[in-house]
Amino acid sequence: MLQGAEQTGVLSAITGPLLRWYGKNARILPWRDTPTPYRVWISEIMLQQTRVTAVMPYYERFLCALPSPDALASVPDGELLKLWEGLGYYNRARNLKKAAQIIVKEFGGDLPASFGDLLSLPGIGSYTAGAIASIAFGVPVPAVDGNVLRVISRVLASRSDIADARTKKSMEAALAAIMPRDCAGDFNQALMELGATVCLPNGEPLCKNCPLLPLCRANAENLTGEIPVKAAKKKRRIEARTIFILLSGERVALRKRDKTGLLADLWEFPNVGGALSPVEAEEYLRQNGLRTWKITPVAPAKHIFTHIEWHMTGYLAEAASPAAGFIWCTGEDLAQSHALPSAFRVYTKIAMRELAHGFAPRAGR
Repeated sequence: MLQGAEQTGVLSAITGPLLRWYGKNARILPWRDTPTPYRVWISEIMLQQTRVTAVMPYYERFLCALPSPDALASVPDGELLKLWEGLGYYNRARNLKKAAQIIVKEFGGDLPASFGDLLSLPGIGSYTAGAIASIAFGVPVPAVDGNVLRVISRVLASRSDIADARTKKSMEAALAAIMPRDCAGDFNQALMELGATVCLPNGEPLCKNCPLLPLCRANAENLTGEIPVKAAKKKRRIEARTIFILLSGERVALRKRDKTGLLADLWEFPNVGGALSPVEAEEYLRQNGLRTWKITPVAPAKHIFTHIEWHMTGYLAEAASPAAGFIWCTGEDLAQSHALPSAFRVYTKIAMRELAHGFAPRAGR
């Protein structure tokens, strides 16, 4: 890996070709059209651990409903989570509201331009603070995400572990030293864009399309398949669960999850640990005070969280009557006001389909 003055020299040389490439190849994205501080902030939070294609349908809808920090600060939690439904990592939405309340109270309703002030807000780390400060305010600070770590690691042929916080700190310092003062936002976005579209994380990087090819030590040394170096992730724990779509008339049963832990305080279909057989599922419902007319297996599903993988067995059950302990919702409720995590997406679609058929209680069977 290059060090000292040699490293600074190589990094200084990337600015011109990188910015020229970005000027010709930057993707047209809604948050780039009008990069106001609020729009940049919302886009950067949505893009955390989420692909651009997944964010696109949510972004404008969110801004239309909540066009300012003031609106975000006062939105009811249920409405906020419904707007966020399907994006996952719901603490991002909760932190957005907490940060908006601080912005309204302490900064007069406008996002602060200072990197330090941005960093003090809930949900904003060094990357997001750097992105907002540079893109929205032109402050010459780096914004180092996974894409940037990969690009710079390859340019320098660095074998430092990019999962190590010290590597990120070192790279932030190296980029801060060569950050162009007049176009910091474009520089940061160009590095991110290059990592997302050319210097790819999975599969072969598109080196022939890269403006930094003449400077890239990893390419010159045939190391692009080995760099960046990243410590292996801890293996996810597999957890079996049984999900119940309980219908009574034209309503379906929901309940709230605990206020802490995985999917905290979100709505869910009744469920239990383990993969229950039809007989076991019926017995479980009976023991919990639910008399059902019929239990029908539905499609199994799988959902991957960061550290846990749910393998789900599903049942559609017609309850004899709405039982206590649940919220019994209409299809309209599900569509408009009750946010269910994407972990339950398969079962939400089934519930909506069945409710649309107009189920009626099967009394007398």
